[in-house]
Amino acid sequence: MAVAAEIEPERSNSQTVRAQLAVRDLVLTGALKAGEHVSELSLVGRVGVSRTPVRAALHRLAEEGLLEPRAAGGFTVKAFSDRDVLDSIEIRGVLEGLAARLAAERGVSLTAIAPLRRCLAELDEVVRQTGRSVEIFSDYVALNARFHAVLVGLADSRPLERQIERAVNLPFASPSAFVMVQSTMPEARTILTIAQDHHRCVLDAIEQREGARAESLMREHSRLASRNLALALRNQETLDLVPGAALIRSSSIA
Repeated sequence: MAVAAEIEPERSNSQTVRAQLAVRDLVLTGALKAGEHVSELSLVGRVGVSRTPVRAALHRLAEEGLLEPRAAGGFTVKAFSDRDVLDSIEIRGVLEGLAARLAAERGVSLTAIAPLRRCLAELDEVVRQTGRSVEIFSDYVALNARFHAVLVGLADSRPLERQIERAVNLPFASPSAFVMVQSTMPEARTILTIAQDHHRCVLDAIEQREGARAESLMREHSRLASRNLALALRNQETLDLVPGAALIRSSSIA
């Protein structure tokens, strides 16, 4: 009986995660459009789980910011202004800057920083490749995500890690949210080179225990995503490379 009692919550959580991923995919692929009403009942058949995990999934997606609760019940798929996206990027940059500063000020052993060095070397190999193929940028996205995750871990602060996890889950705020748009841009090589130089300088600042410099560099680094967003909004074909781009409503970025 005890074993069964333990298995049931695990199964329930698994179903909730499955529903959450499925509904998020419906939103980001445009199957559920900005402003569309979403109810538990309407999704049960589409995601293949019962109403209880669907209900929990919808609440989680509301916490992420993809859905908004309706006073009359259910949820609405949220639309985002470019300013919303820029604010989310800024929040992530502030928190990652804090992580870099804490890592520098607290000191990091050679063993702990070795994975960051290896990741930087692999990123160098990708950046050195010629052309702007989707494959190159896909490799960069994976390595870039790993670099940011390892850097955050060097701060050795679980409370900060939790806050960054929440910030990265804000729509379009992850470090790689707009990297793929570069695969069609003539500015791609320049932006990647700048981004990689930021990575290298942050690593150096952490090793030299220069907290203020490390923090400033990470905040500036996050703003490359803002630049990519501005470039993407000028070209619909480019913007289509961003999952969920149909949710963004351009307003003030020129």
